[in-house]
Parts: sequence; C-alpha cells; structure tokens
Amino acid sequence: MTLTELKYIVAVARAKHFGHAAEACFVAQPTLSVAIKKLEDELGVVLFERGGAEISVTPLGAQIIAQAERVLEQTAAIKELAKQNKDPLAGPLRLGVIYTIGPSLLPPLVTAMIAKVPQMPLILQENFTVRLLELLRQGELDVAVMALPLPEHGMSILPMYDEPFVVAMPKSHDWAARHSIPAEDLKAENMLLLGNGHCFRDQVLEVCPEMARFATPGNGMQRTFEGSSLETIRHMVASGIGLTVLPRASVPDMDTRDGLLQFRPFDSPAPSRRVVIVWRKSFTRKAAIDALCDAVAACHLPGVTHLNGAAK
Repeated sequence: MTLTELKYIVAVARAKHFGHAAEACFVAQPTLSVAIKKLEDELGVVLFERGGAEISVTPLGAQIIAQAERVLEQTAAIKELAKQNKDPLAGPLRLGVIYTIGPSLLPPLVTAMIAKVPQMPLILQENFTVRLLELLRQGELDVAVMALPLPEHGMSILPMYDEPFVVAMPKSHDWAARHSIPAEDLKAENMLLLGNGHCFRDQVLEVCPEMARFATPGNGMQRTFEGSSLETIRHMVASGIGLTVLPRASVPDMDTRDGLLQFRPFDSPAPSRRVVIVWRKSFTRKAAIDALCDAVAACHLPGVTHLNGAAK
C-alpha cells in the first residue's frame, strides 16, 4: 500500500469517474486503474462498483476511503511541520486573545503582521484567560495575548505593554466637569462590570475593593450591574444606568465631544494592567514569536506604554 494509491482512490471517490480522477492526479487512466486494482487485490476487497457510466463506492470502500483521506491529511501535516522547521515564519500562527484586548489590539496587529510576515497568517481565537491557557497546554494554540496576573501556568512569558484604566460616564454626569477621578470616589456610584470569568472584572474590583461587596449576591441592594462585553457596558453607561472602568486602548479619543459618553483618567497613580504574550516552552518557532512581538510593539494603541524586550 502506498500513499499514491490512497491518493488515487480518494480522487476516484470524489470524481466518480476513472478518467476524470486520472486527469486530477496528472496520470494516465491505465496507470490509475492498475494501481487501484493492485490495492484492491492487496486488501482483498472491492472499493468501487464499476457498472454503468458512473462509478459508485461500495459500503466498505467508503470506510476505507474515509480513512485514506485522514492519512493523506496527516501526511500533509507532516510536510507542513517539516516546512515550518526550515522556515519558522512559513505557515499559520494560532493566536489566542482575551476578550478585553482583542477589539483594540487585533485590527492594528493583523495589519502589522500582513506588512511584516505575509507568509504567516494569524488564526485567531478570543476567549477567557483560563480557557486560553488550557488550549495552549493542549497544543490547540501556539501563543496567546493576556493580562497579568495569571494563574500558575509554567509557560514562557514576555511583557509587552502597560495599559492604564479610565472611567466612562454618561455625558450629563457631574464628573464630566472634572479633569481626573480619584479611585475611591467610585464606591459612591452605581458601577457596571463584566460578568464572572473576565479577568478585567477582577482587575476593576482591585481598583475599588468596595465594589466587591456589592458584586456578591445576598449583600443588600445591588450596586453593580453586569454586561457580557465592554461594548454592551458602554451602551448601558450611555443609557444612564451607571459608570464603568475601561482599558485605555479601547477609548480612541478621550476628549470626544460627540456621542453619549465622556471619559476621564484616574488620579495619579492610575490603576493599570500589564499585557503579556504567553507560549509553551516547547514551542520551536521562536522566530514566529519574535515576529509577533515586533508587530505588537509596532501597534499604535492609545494611552499604552510599550515595554522593551525580546522573546526568550
């Protein structure tokens, strides 16, 4: 049994015609027919019913051909692995990003990657921190962009930038006349938070620990409201339900005079988060990680402070 023979039977199954299958495989029809007959004799089975103008696959043949397709897919994967070993920048890079970073980082990052390494397209996935770490361990992702702190992970990690937080409020709010907001003043306001599972929720609760008391069911009047995404929370703030805290890069224009929202920085020192790149220590495409780090560093994200470093 050879890979060529498996390729031939898959081609016939798809074309339902020996002549068309031979053309697709760039061989003469007698060559293809002899190879398939040889394989049938070796296996002791009939793969195709050859009566009439159209070829049909036997029930057992369908199972064998399905397995042959998987074998050919795995063979292609082996070749791709070898190709990537020769050129770490060749082939896709599977990148995970947490929900509160993706909307601001991915548009400039994809543009930068296309400009720098067009031969290495990004396969993107947004998810929670815990889930992204799990996918990294399982080999389903190559690298991920997350924010500190992280649970125990045993991965390689590289800090990329620090991002301050800002306060978002309805345009009519009294605080719109202020230049900055003390963090402790948030405890007197109705606050909107992301739901459980978002690490940004935990980071906001660290900014104003008093909010944690109201964010827990059974502690009297509900003083916080939850949203599924930062964009949903923006709309809730605009409607007048309360205030929220946002990562700075998600606010392109702090001084906007249009729309229904106003944004203000915190008093110094402003609370912030550190954004990092994480990957398995066994991941061999170091040049791909370096290219991603360079692309992130080239992204113009409003309000963030880029950190110097190289992938280790």
